[in-house]
Amino acid sequence: MTEQDIGTAEPRRPGPGRDAFRMRGPGRSRKGAPGRRRLLRNTLLAAAALPLAGAVWIGVTGLLARSELIAAGRDLDALRQSVAPVPGAASGAVPTSAREREREVRSAAAHAARAHRLTTGPAWYPAAALPFLGGPLKIARGAAYAADRLAGDVLSPLVRALPTPTPDSRGDGMSDALMTLQKHAPEVVRAARAAAEVRADVHGLPRTTWLPAADRARAGLARQIDRLGPVMTDASLTARVLPPMLGAQGERRYFLAFQNIAEARGTGGVPGAFAVLSADRGHLSFERFGNNTEMATAKTDLDLGADFAARYQGSQPTRVWANSNMSPHFPYAARIWAAAWREHTGERVDGVFAVDPTTLSRFLRVTGPARMADGTELTADNVVDLTERASYAMYDDVARRKAFFVEAARAAAGPLITATGDMRRLPALLVALNDAQRDGRLKVWSAHAAEQRLIESRPYSGTLPETPGPFAGLVVNNAAGGKLDYYLDRSLVWEANGCSSGDRPVTVTVTLANRAPVSGLPGYVTLRGDSPPYRTRPGDNRLLVSYYAGVGATLTGATLDGRPAQLAPGVERGHSVYTLDLELPARSRRTLVLHLLEPHADRAPVLLRQSLVTPLRATLKPGGSCRV
Repeated sequence: MTEQDIGTAEPRRPGPGRDAFRMRGPGRSRKGAPGRRRLLRNTLLAAAALPLAGAVWIGVTGLLARSELIAAGRDLDALRQSVAPVPGAASGAVPTSAREREREVRSAAAHAARAHRLTTGPAWYPAAALPFLGGPLKIARGAAYAADRLAGDVLSPLVRALPTPTPDSRGDGMSDALMTLQKHAPEVVRAARAAAEVRADVHGLPRTTWLPAADRARAGLARQIDRLGPVMTDASLTARVLPPMLGAQGERRYFLAFQNIAEARGTGGVPGAFAVLSADRGHLSFERFGNNTEMATAKTDLDLGADFAARYQGSQPTRVWANSNMSPHFPYAARIWAAAWREHTGERVDGVFAVDPTTLSRFLRVTGPARMADGTELTADNVVDLTERASYAMYDDVARRKAFFVEAARAAAGPLITATGDMRRLPALLVALNDAQRDGRLKVWSAHAAEQRLIESRPYSGTLPETPGPFAGLVVNNAAGGKLDYYLDRSLVWEANGCSSGDRPVTVTVTLANRAPVSGLPGYVTLRGDSPPYRTRPGDNRLLVSYYAGVGATLTGATLDGRPAQLAPGVERGHSVYTLDLELPARSRRTLVLHLLEPHADRAPVLLRQSLVTPLRATLKPGGSCRV
């Protein structure tokens, strides 16, 4: 016995002997036994009822949490519509006020917080930890926690950093937005980090449980978080980079190239018209416009490295303006353009932007039509066709046609500048910008090294990544000198075929089709500046077709239309590149098949999309993983 046992023991009564066995009386036995049995029964009943009560509690609170998450979703839908208005909405429409947005995000945060509280506590934690049975509960807890953090730690600071339009907002939209963004930049950066943490938590939840509905909910949440991740990364970078780039610390000047995608180049299209854009504390203005005729004499001795020189020396990209952007790596072209502009004018620029007529189309859908000096109306629906096809039939004189292209850029720039100063239309304009950069039609380079280091990680930098891993890039450069790429269709199928000694065989099928008519096109469109030694017809095109494979990939064989083909090998930024000089007659289709061995090919490839008039149709078939 312990001291406690001794202190509380019942004193022995005197008996017949020291070790005598003492019988209890009949009355005592009847009185004590039912009490013990009743206590034992109640204890067993309570023990049996406890899991049932916990299950009921989990079921009830789970349903309540689901209702709270649905309510939070409705608030977030309303918030999403208010911060991303439909392009083309009436300019006089009054957008959602900052107060209304704050109310929506507070409501969503409150619902998400209640859902999180409902899925915590002494019943949920041990139940979610149960092997096998607890999987769906763990997903429910994780989803509620993710919603709570997203609403409170991510969306709330993001909404505070958004432009705050009012019914009478006029004239200072971009400037006011810049000040707001600069003020809340640290919060946006923290929000991006929180979003990354939530993404990691969601991807750590069970993928497969005994309840398919829970698995579908987890997969849907993961997809939404995956879409949010790049948005928050862009928001964080924008908060750090955009204020200085738009002149928050002093005036900035940029070279803006308008790429003509009817004649393909590595970054999109041949550099045609250009402008110089000034930014001063968020106020934007265009200083001047010009065309490639003016820049034809601009040359530079810029050194871009031995690999660049080895690959492009025959085309002289630093000496021939039309060939300055043959590489798909946009920083090469941007540096050439900035250096050429300085050689031409003596003026430095702080960076380079590139857009194309499809980008202008997106802007015009927000700003409304623009009218050119000759009365021609540019709209979102006609600007691509007008500048890339119809204008060639309108003007026989090359100089007049080039002037038309410059005037089209000038006309579209007017309402664009007006829209940047209108807080009511600025959100829709930002949506259009995001769409353009997502499709690779807006590219950005900064001459300031710290800014460029941040920018180059994002798609709109146009950077050809040097990182190892599977990669697929189809790049065409027009070698004929005409404007027939308006009629070019491209498709790419990338398919992995198992493993071989740690590498994976890959088959790439490239199909190119020339839809150009065999007659009726202007001579400037069908001209053959390459003067081929063989006979051609109007509408026949010639392309330098380059396939960019992964770092360290090797080509084991290739066919063109079923016959063996020889491709010229090369290297660019670590990537193996294989190029074919291809004649593409009018109304023809040609198929190039490449067989490669790629290292590190245990996932789907990164896809390089060259933005031309008709988008690339790409199909990726990564197959199973490849163990090294």
